Amino acid sequence: MLVPKQSQHSSTLQAVVFDMDGVIVDSHPAHRFAWREFLGALGKDVSDSELDFIMDGRKREEILIHFLGPLSQAELKEYGKMKNDLFWQAASEVAPIPGVLEFIECIYAAGITLAVATSASTSRAKSILSRMGLETRFTAVVTGDEVREGKPHPAIYQLACQRINCLPESAVAVEDAASGIRAAKSAGLTCVGIGGRQSENLLAAAGADAVLPDFVDMTLSRFHSLVGM
Repeated sequence: MLVPKQSQHSSTLQAVVFDMDGVIVDSHPAHRFAWREFLGALGKDVSDSELDFIMDGRKREEILIHFLGPLSQAELKEYGKMKNDLFWQAASEVAPIPGVLEFIECIYAAGITLAVATSASTSRAKSILSRMGLETRFTAVVTGDEVREGKPHPAIYQLACQRINCLPESAVAVEDAASGIRAAKSAGLTCVGIGGRQSENLLAAAGADAVLPDFVDMTLSRFHSLVGM
């Protein structure tokens, strides 16, 4: 369902900055599996509602500290690798969000700059984009490894705009999490939320300028109208 807000923008669309998990790929089931298995191996059982914390665009270090308390750098590295290994066990289930590959090709063909701003690690981001055949489509891929403060802090979107040499007001972010939308809006970008019926109100409340269920049948002209640019 489309929920556009009244737009006051007058800038020309120069760039689209995508989050990765939940926007380019439906990786959330694999993440839930990996975190549940990882925490269970440490003797910590977590409920589905507790695991919702991992879906809000957090950096891996933040998630580890949230569930396990203060950790040393060595522990963060070791535990991060353990969780990552479990994620790749379930990676065969990771598929692109409906319509996203076609939409990315549409934007790319139009000469609009593409970038990624993801809380994922650099290695996982590059691996997933490669698996999707998208590694040549993005001018910049900014990851959680490159910013001190994770979403909802605007740093990752500020850095993405710097990397692609684009003013925030001429860029649109595409996000599936409330924290990501707040990060993008705080950085000055227009933001489109991607989410099912359950998260639609949450994404709109976080400041999304419009909310879509996916990218099916999304054309460039529709997107221009959607974001008012």
